[in-house]
Amino acid sequence: MVPDKDKSIGITIGDPAGIGPEIVARALSRPSIRRLAKFKVIGDIGVYRRYCKGDFPNVSFVDCGVISSQGCCPAEAGALTGEAAFTYIKKAISLIKTSEISAIVTAPVSKLAIQCAGHKFSGHTEFLAEAAGVDDVGMLFVAGSLRVIIVTRHIPLRDVSSFISKDKVFSTIKLLNEGLRSMFGIKIPCIAVCGLNPHAGEGGKIGIEEMDKIIPAMDLAKQSGIDVHGPYPADTIFVHGISERYDAIVAMYHDQGLIPVKSLAFNRTVNVTLGLPFIRTSPAHGTAFDIAGKGVADPSSMCEAIKLAARLLDINPDKR
Repeated sequence: MVPDKDKSIGITIGDPAGIGPEIVARALSRPSIRRLAKFKVIGDIGVYRRYCKGDFPNVSFVDCGVISSQGCCPAEAGALTGEAAFTYIKKAISLIKTSEISAIVTAPVSKLAIQCAGHKFSGHTEFLAEAAGVDDVGMLFVAGSLRVIIVTRHIPLRDVSSFISKDKVFSTIKLLNEGLRSMFGIKIPCIAVCGLNPHAGEGGKIGIEEMDKIIPAMDLAKQSGIDVHGPYPADTIFVHGISERYDAIVAMYHDQGLIPVKSLAFNRTVNVTLGLPFIRTSPAHGTAFDIAGKGVADPSSMCEAIKLAARLLDINPDKR
């Protein structure tokens, strides 16, 4: 099969000291992945060549020239690797803005390493949103038919309740509904919402966030024509046979949504950023410095991220 010439996907290799370069190389070594699109790998060629010795007709490399293979050792992250990873992301943004690529797939980075390099950086999602000039973005985790978005992202657990508000829950539901319709082609999404507290608050006996914030947000969503249900206890909504009733689930905080998704499908989970004017996906795991350079990193989640980016470009030909 000839690669679709209308689809060009940029892939950043992530932190050079992590498993990013390896999983990108191993994913693109598979003919079934390469035939999905044309690819531009964005990183430092010396680092990438540790893991990819050959060349492929539909895979080109954008060498950012930050770090050499001799200047970076696996598992030894720091300011230099953080600067490199940050540069790769910026380059991907410039390529998407000039239409040289149609979508971005990002390998894992270390927030700490990027911050050590002197950059204010709280994560790919926030940085890409700022670069694109948008305010309302969300992290949607996809594992087959299971899709989960989180209302709050990388904040301490003790702060979750104060970060949740009627407006925040409503905007997340609205963003999810729009994303499922526009990006995934689901005409009338059916959405489930988790409660924050055990047993979804049990009518106010185990917390009042459901009654004060979550249910009013759902009422507002229903008034806007969104098919939304709940709030449901988080310990049952993800049970097989229940979650399949819905096109997506809204979780209140990071671990509430990510623990069940990764437990059910760790090697198949993909992070999709909703709200951007372009498609961005990534594996839903980290840099794994402990196994970097050992040749044992599993590229499955990277493969799924690439496949989903290609599929979303098929559903959204206007973004090519």
